Amino acid sequence: MELEFPVVLKKLEMMTDDESFLFCRANDSLELERDKYRNILILSPTGSKTGLRTVTLVGELYAWNKYNESGYVFDSSTGFKLPNGATRSPDVAWIQKERWDVIPEEQQEKFAPICPDSIIELRSASDDLKYLQDKMEEYRENGCRLGWLIDRKSQQVFIYRPQQPVEIVSSFTQELSGENVLTGFTFDLTLLTR
Repeated sequence: MELEFPVVLKKLEMMTDDESFLFCRANDSLELERDKYRNILILSPTGSKTGLRTVTLVGELYAWNKYNESGYVFDSSTGFKLPNGATRSPDVAWIQKERWDVIPEEQQEKFAPICPDSIIELRSASDDLKYLQDKMEEYRENGCRLGWLIDRKSQQVFIYRPQQPVEIVSSFTQELSGENVLTGFTFDLTLLTR
């Protein structure tokens, strides 16, 4: 029998935010999220190639941000508590410096109560596309200003912006623009084809 991910644990919806944080820490070998209904989701770890490509994304964004110094870059092990109550861990996230710096340090140490300004999700072989598209919509509804869902399987990128239709890029031979969110940042999609 093949297990479908994410696995939803529905009996845990009564956990407080602190209990959820402690539950995730106690089970740090699992990739866990919580949806807006407070269900705990067990996600599948990515394959090695997807992990390598995610590091490429993080590295490129980190290098731009180190020079730009306008915000902070977060990896896939970071949880954020969204305004709708969900706790999500995008593959790559970026938050504008001014927004992050006003969060009390105690909250920064847990699942910070903020939706990142920019999100990148890289679909792995075990990821359901519809689930990721719904997750990207959730980010957008909670304040994300620029989201990229990169699907290597179909060679497409779904670009999410507030109050705009999803744009689909159907070529991995071009660069993605950080637009007015990640000003001056571009990502060469051919880096994900190696």
